Parts: sequence; C-alpha cells; structure tokens
Amino acid sequence: MKHQESFLKVIRSKISKSDSLIDEIASILEISYDASHRRISQKSKFSIDETIKLANHFNISLDNLFMSNEKLIIEKTIEIESLRDMLEYFRSSSEKIELLTQNPKSILFYSAKDIPLFYFMDGTILSKFKAFVWLNLLKTDTIKVSFENFVIEESFSESMQKLKKAYENTIVNEVWNDTTINSSLQQILYFHEAGLLSVQSANALCNDLKRIINLVKEKSSKPNPNFAIYYNELILLNNNMLIETEEKLTMFVPYTLLGYFVTDNKESCKNVHQFFKQQIINSKPLGQSGIKEQNLFFNRALRKIEYYQEKLNFQVDLLF
Repeated sequence: MKHQESFLKVIRSKISKSDSLIDEIASILEISYDASHRRISQKSKFSIDETIKLANHFNISLDNLFMSNEKLIIEKTIEIESLRDMLEYFRSSSEKIELLTQNPKSILFYSAKDIPLFYFMDGTILSKFKAFVWLNLLKTDTIKVSFENFVIEESFSESMQKLKKAYENTIVNEVWNDTTINSSLQQILYFHEAGLLSVQSANALCNDLKRIINLVKEKSSKPNPNFAIYYNELILLNNNMLIETEEKLTMFVPYTLLGYFVTDNKESCKNVHQFFKQQIINSKPLGQSGIKEQNLFFNRALRKIEYYQEKLNFQVDLLF
C-alpha cells in the first residue's frame, strides 16, 4: 500500500484542512462514503481508472510519484488523420498552453528547428498553407485537392487565435539558426512541383514568409522584456518546447510533424531547462546585438527566400 499512501498524502496537501478527504474522494469518483473510506483507510485499492481520474482532478504528476528516473509516464497529443482531428488537436493544444501560460510570469522556451507555429496563426495565406501541409503529410490517404481549393473551418482559426494570444501574453525565449526557415521553403517548392500549388500562390507564400522574418527582425530590434531570440550556430535544433511556471516545468517533445509527448516529470524537465539555458549561453542574443549582427542573420534568411522564389519562377519560365 506504499504507493497508495504516497498518493493520498499528495491529495491531502491539495485540499483545505477543513474539508473531508473522504467526502472529496467520494464526490470525485462518484462512489459511496463507505467505499471512499475503505480506500482512504487502505482497506481497498484505487483502480487504475480512479487513480488517473484523481490525478487529473488534482493536477498530480504520477511519474513524479511512482516512477524511477529512467521511466516516465507521459501524455501525448492526438493522432491526426483528418481535418476534424487537426481541429481537435489545436483546440486541446490551445487549452493546455493557455492554462500553463495564464500566469504573466510563465516563460516559454522554444528550440526552433522550424519557424514556431505561433507565427502562422494570423489568418494569412501562410496560415492556410501550413494547415494544408500538415494535413497532407499526416493524413493516411493523400489529399487530392489543390491548395487553391483547400478550405478550412472557422473553428480552426479560432483555436489558432487562442494559441497566438497565449504566446503573445507569455515571456518567450526562442533559439533559431540558419536552417529554421528551410522546411517552410522546401514545402512551398515541393507542393508547387507536385502540381498542387500555383506559382502565383507560391510567390505569395514566399512574400508572406518575408513578412514573418521582418516581423521577427522588428521584434528583436525593440526593447521587449517579454521576447528574446537567440542565434545558435553550434547545434541542430529540434522543436522542443518547455514552459516554466511558478509551480512546475512542462516539456513538449516532438515525435511526429505535429505530435508531441508532454510531461512534467520533475527531473527530466529540470535537465531540459538546464539544456535550454546552456543553449542560450552559447547563442548570440539578437535583441542585444548591434544592427550589423541582426542584419547579417535576418538578411541571410531573406536572401534564401529570394533564392527559392527565383527557382520557382525559373521553372515556370522554362515551360514557355
């Protein structure tokens, strides 16, 4: 009964001393007073379902309680095989991140292998294109419709706006490098060559990507205690995200294009937190760098976009 005793001890710390633990457990699990008493006196065990229900209700990390340092209990985001799945993914993700970042002192760390998805949530042509790409690459049967005929529901935009608002109301530390924009550019080129994206739309997407780069450049050039971007030329980035609150650390580890494992395991999150700090130490803080350093980084990105545009338009010229 050692594990159940530890679990009950944590639950007791979560409720008021004046409240009855027996009544509280009975209410949450929808069981009788006597059944609740038997569990609290450890004459009977919580079932797996009951344990999970209580852990969710009291926001208790089971892996921190019961697992060794070598093993974790993790949550994962839903698998995406349809537009409906993707809508549910962004709805649940926005709720989770909203909850974690509701305190103004929360800090978000992002290792930007790709441009953070928060930049694609403003209702522009690039927002629509990213949804088109995600669904094409995650759906089991390939979408036949072209980008120009692709339609997404209004609720998708609503969830994206919630994510964007949570991001904008949080202290953010992003780590970028020279490859951060590569996947977006390659996706534009790929779908154009696949005949699912017109050259007009491809050029519009590249121009919108330039807008995002200039937006980040402008943000980094102005004093802002809530935003910092770092240029790291030493290691490959991985799209890991970590949210630090006053209560805990929560880590998001990618395992597919949009799929993330989520854990608040104390030891693991502590290690990742330290790794982020080490990355930042070994990076150039663009917000604190001079105009020359900022221009070198962002101009390289803009030139890369222009190179892809020339490549797109050259392919079209060859057809005529």
